[in-house]
Amino acid sequence: MSTHDPSGPPPEEGDRPSFDKPDGASQGPGAYQGSYGETPSGGPTPGQDPYGRYPSGQPPYDQPPPGHGTGYGPGAYGTPGAGPVPGMPPIGTWPKRILARLIDYVLVQIVGVIIVGPFNDLSTRGGSTEAFWLGCLIYLVYEALMLSRDGQTLGKKAMKIRVAMLLDGNKPTQSAAWTRAAVFILPAVLCCAALWWLVDGFFGVFDRPYRQCLHDKAAKTVVVTTEV
Repeated sequence: MSTHDPSGPPPEEGDRPSFDKPDGASQGPGAYQGSYGETPSGGPTPGQDPYGRYPSGQPPYDQPPPGHGTGYGPGAYGTPGAGPVPGMPPIGTWPKRILARLIDYVLVQIVGVIIVGPFNDLSTRGGSTEAFWLGCLIYLVYEALMLSRDGQTLGKKAMKIRVAMLLDGNKPTQSAAWTRAAVFILPAVLCCAALWWLVDGFFGVFDRPYRQCLHDKAAKTVVVTTEV
């Protein structure tokens, strides 16, 4: 507590209390900068965020914000109307996404034919329909399990793209992976496969800014590239 008497003469320079520097801080212009990026006046350093983490006020473009693991920070993908943000990989292109689907579909249908073939005449409509249904069931399980593991099916690995959660860029959760696979497959089995897949795909073509198909919208996911 200061013992200075307000009615008396002003104290000497060395007796004046300091309100803008902590005990032990060095003297002189610009000598003190707090641990939160403060200048001696108490405000943030120009060009620096209030916490003194990044000189430009934003995280570097080549790494995610601290504390978010392999993701890209809350809202990195989910900011309505926003384009690519720091740390967000480029959106997967349509040629790669279509080729990845074709690779997966052909692989799964081959497995379905191999399983059904010995028990049905595939030259008849009944045999080919059963092979298709079995292939769709296998596809549903295959895609859900693969996406929940690391966000990639074999086709997506080949095309160097992956599925990520829209909110933070991490791999899909179990519920998101199963939702995404179910919305893609089940309407095709219950109704017209070709028509549903066209509607689903064209929705993504016109969607902005993340090119989400209906199965992406349902699961809150986005397809991004894995190429650096």
